[in-house]
Amino acid sequence: MPTIHDLDTPSILIDAARAEANIARAQAHADRNGLKLRPHIKTHKLPYWAKKQMAAGAVGITCQKIGEAEVMADAGLADIFLPYNILGRAKLARLKALHDRVTLSVTADSRDTLEGLAATFTDAGHPLQVLVECDTGMGRCGVQTSDEAVALARLIDKAGGLAFGGLMTYPAAGRAAEAEAWLASAKQALAASALACERISSGGTPDMWRSADASIVTEYRPGTYIYLDRYQVAKGVGTLDDCALTVLATVVSHPTPTRAILDSGSKALSSDTLGLKDFGELLSAPDARVTGLSEEHGTVTLSGNAKLRIGERVRVLPDHCCVVTNLFNEVNLIDGETVLETLPVAARGLMG
Repeated sequence: MPTIHDLDTPSILIDAARAEANIARAQAHADRNGLKLRPHIKTHKLPYWAKKQMAAGAVGITCQKIGEAEVMADAGLADIFLPYNILGRAKLARLKALHDRVTLSVTADSRDTLEGLAATFTDAGHPLQVLVECDTGMGRCGVQTSDEAVALARLIDKAGGLAFGGLMTYPAAGRAAEAEAWLASAKQALAASALACERISSGGTPDMWRSADASIVTEYRPGTYIYLDRYQVAKGVGTLDDCALTVLATVVSHPTPTRAILDSGSKALSSDTLGLKDFGELLSAPDARVTGLSEEHGTVTLSGNAKLRIGERVRVLPDHCCVVTNLFNEVNLIDGETVLETLPVAARGLMG
């Protein structure tokens, strides 16, 4: 079998055993806490891993784009959540075609979005499940108050081809308790309006590991947990030994004793640091950090006992693995230095 030494650089390496262990760990946590797990495929974008997540006990998957969902449906994934405002005739037509193939649910946070959905989905015998997106502190999409959530839920409930599916949020990191209080208030307001709310969906890998005692959340949508990265390690989610994704790179220059250059820049490692100081670290050199990026160059700063040589191949642990995945056409599943399989990143860069 080929080894990582046979691969060109830059390349993505996925430690298959670590990814499998991360899947099992998250599912066990969800099961212990009575949570339905609906993993977000944005991290891996691979039907291969989506099927592994389903086999482990997930109730379905989450996709952020219609194109991603279409790829997953083509691969046989049958229960898909699209937590995004779908607008425009072309997208709505694709959404309707997808609804005819799989169990589908979506979100909305405005009357405008609901008007498009209601005009497209008119079959009361096969309604589209629509959840109301709630801004519980993230400051992105979502209704701002419980009253707004109730108003949208009523509109969904009255639309012949739609069905109110519950509440959805993506809370700000570290503010899960605040999100819980917001959602509990909204659920109470819905009950006062005689609207049942059986599904309350939340997400974010770092906060899923807290105790779910008396949680209002019924479903969780973690994404990064399958691979982990430097950000997740910084948040205490796992250790370096739990991280499954690294970027294989080559040292192409060593201009000074403390500066080396990799053939992996922002088009391989991403410039998204999620607030971390550096862009990545080298597993083989603990005192080496990727401190700068241009498009095709990664600047490594060496300190302490860190040493590199021109032509040396290194493995870089990135800050944010989800973005890195989307920069490559394929990934390599590995066991140690053995390449088990090379897979196309099937849901990468798709429209919608």
